[in-house]
Amino acid sequence: MAEVQTHTESGEMAQRFIEMVMMQAQNAAYALGQIPHPETGEAPVNLDLARLFIDHLIVLRSKTRGNLSTEELGVLNNAISNLQMVFVEVSQGSPASPDNGDTAKPAAPPAETPTPAPEVATPLASDSGEESRKKFTKSYGA
Repeated sequence: MAEVQTHTESGEMAQRFIEMVMMQAQNAAYALGQIPHPETGEAPVNLDLARLFIDHLIVLRSKTRGNLSTEELGVLNNAISNLQMVFVEVSQGSPASPDNGDTAKPAAPPAETPTPAPEVATPLASDSGEESRKKFTKSYGA
């Protein structure tokens, strides 16, 4: 028998979802050199690891489409957009500012319905009309 969630449980689940998104975003920000190591103070850059965390967030957005609140979707879209911009800057050799913090902290939720951030994708398969058969590759400018 299915359980019915109460309002309190839904609120807790929303908070847990946002915390999970922010943990992934912080991991990506660390891999992009935005967050220094607590002991050494160094900010190492690992673009492959950063790409992995960004891709995780994009998959999460795709798989939860239509099931997120406006606040949850806003936090997720902001995290993805900010991380993609920093990824492009870092991969092109622009110095990443560790005190920027935009990728590690959620922005205030938008007042209106957020517009999904555009994903940089190139279709590989012919357009057969079935979305499940399309294959894409992602490029963040690297």
